[in-house]
Amino acid sequence: MEARIKGEVNNVIYDHYGERWYTAKDDPIALLRAEARARTPWVVNEIRKAFADRPVNVLDVGCGAGFLTNELARQGFAVTGLDASVQSLEVARHYDATGSVRYETGDANNLPYPAGTFEVACAMDLLEHVEQPARVIGEISRVLKPGGLFFFHTFNRNPISWLIGIKGVEWFVKNTPRDLHVLRLFIKPAELRQMCEQSGLRVESIRGFAPKFFHSAFWKMILTGEVDDDFEFQFTRSTLTGYLGKAIKSGEVI
Repeated sequence: MEARIKGEVNNVIYDHYGERWYTAKDDPIALLRAEARARTPWVVNEIRKAFADRPVNVLDVGCGAGFLTNELARQGFAVTGLDASVQSLEVARHYDATGSVRYETGDANNLPYPAGTFEVACAMDLLEHVEQPARVIGEISRVLKPGGLFFFHTFNRNPISWLIGIKGVEWFVKNTPRDLHVLRLFIKPAELRQMCEQSGLRVESIRGFAPKFFHSAFWKMILTGEVDDDFEFQFTRSTLTGYLGKAIKSGEVI
């Protein structure tokens, strides 16, 4: 595996998952699948509430192996998935049951699309993996149409989030790589609001998002180091650890 700078988040691991994106239980990638199962229905419902039966073009930035992207396509949206990992995109294409998703390799800091291309953009589990999240958000705002929606999920920066979201995963989930996440790249909700506002995005809602700690699958993970398919995340009142939300692009709706 490539040498990395100390303290840099380990993004190269995603090039090596292959089919394990969708099958591995002895790996934190299974937590990503569980997150997607919990939050994707919310994203779908919010898009439909905003746009009803109008055509909707969706951009999923940092789409990985297509957990969100492929489900959005299955729900009938026109979807583009962008990621820096060629290997992850190959897996995503393989699991696109609709064959309709446009998967493209690209840089979130410089999105290869004209201004005002999309009605919706998503950045799920991405912003804590980049060095300049404000720049990424600015690019997302640029490619959104006025009135467009931006959905995000990331992690709060504090000692509890470090203990649960970083060390807890390292201690209790098998095959967790070094620097899967680094605390310095976590983003406080107030900081994310400010980044959005500076790019013409008004944050409409932020909700906490965390595992169901009292679910049997959570305790099975603690005991075995494996994440079963019935492991669940839920929306919470507290944004102390993970959180997700929705912002709206300013300007007159087209």
